[in-house]
Amino acid sequence: MAKKTVEDIDLKGKKVLVRVDFNVPVKEGVITDDTRIKAALPTITYILNHGGKAILFSHLGRVKTEEDKAGKSLAPVAKRLSELLDKPVNFVSETRGKDLEDAISNLGDGDVVVFENTRFEDIDGKKESKNDPELGKYWASLGDVFVNDAFGTAHRSHASNVGIASTGIPTVAGYLMEKEIKFIQEAVENPKRPMVAILGGAKVSDKIGVIENLIEKADKILIGGGMTYTFYEAKGLGIGNSLVEADKVELAKSLIEKAGDKLILPVDSVTAAEFSNDVPTETHDYDVPEGQMGLDIGPKTVELFADVLKDAKTVVWNGPMGVFEMSNFQKGTIGVCEAIANLKDATTIIGGGDSAAAAEQLGFADKFSHISTGGGASLELLEGKTLPGLAAINDK
Repeated sequence: MAKKTVEDIDLKGKKVLVRVDFNVPVKEGVITDDTRIKAALPTITYILNHGGKAILFSHLGRVKTEEDKAGKSLAPVAKRLSELLDKPVNFVSETRGKDLEDAISNLGDGDVVVFENTRFEDIDGKKESKNDPELGKYWASLGDVFVNDAFGTAHRSHASNVGIASTGIPTVAGYLMEKEIKFIQEAVENPKRPMVAILGGAKVSDKIGVIENLIEKADKILIGGGMTYTFYEAKGLGIGNSLVEADKVELAKSLIEKAGDKLILPVDSVTAAEFSNDVPTETHDYDVPEGQMGLDIGPKTVELFADVLKDAKTVVWNGPMGVFEMSNFQKGTIGVCEAIANLKDATTIIGGGDSAAAAEQLGFADKFSHISTGGGASLELLEGKTLPGLAAINDK
């Protein structure tokens, strides 16, 4: 990666601003999944071990009104981080002001402070999300160097990443950012072949850019999930009551033409009369009959996809194969997950989001080379886009 990393700067005695991704699920003050906190530990530990004073900040959820603040404080995160680091972590319930400035000036080498949810700054005019220059300048003034380790927001131009970096403060990538870029960019720009992309999820519109970019790069593109039926409609196949994006059918036709035999669609579907786990399911080859809706890929498709995958050396997977949350419609996602997990000598990458949740839930997470922590950011990388948060990091 041609960007400077945390190892390229002297940290001793420095106030180190670290944009982390602590956007974790919190229910009634309890963190239900601390994966993202753990993902930030290598960078934080490196800074502390090299005598830096760590000033950590992140967003948590969406905050538009005062009421939205409830349950969105980073206080539980600071507490969990303290347990994981096995050392005190000072939490400041402000995003700016004297309390925060005092807490930072009292830091010793190897100390940690976490300040409040950056999106609390969105209540009065979206200062964080709209990259208010004054806010970026203020946050930058709190430190000597800036480490951006929040890949999950790298596709957004916010005050807490791009705003701080654009003040001229030395800006480098943390380990997580470095790892994400290395795996995903490498997979797209310089893959070991054959390279297979698996794209699922509900909407073609979410994945248009990815499909268009990967037609040039991948050897095969496997399509599953709800977007299957927009492609089915484009091919004149019966879709019953399945989800379809009527305004994307022409686009799907052009993608089918452009991709030729690279693009592989499901050959069967598991269907039901309604979007529910409590009604009988049927399996149909190709056409979905009237009164039924396709809610998962069928067993023949799982076999077909596994066959395509068996020789793959690079696999990128983004989006589940069916309505994964319902037990009747998760076999497709499980089957694909197993097929990828069992590959030998392949680089296998999950691009965050629901596919990452699926792999975690099914117990396959440790079988993948890399599971991205950022769904939106990894999608944009797969599209070949430049991520503003990454572009703002100093080049080597």
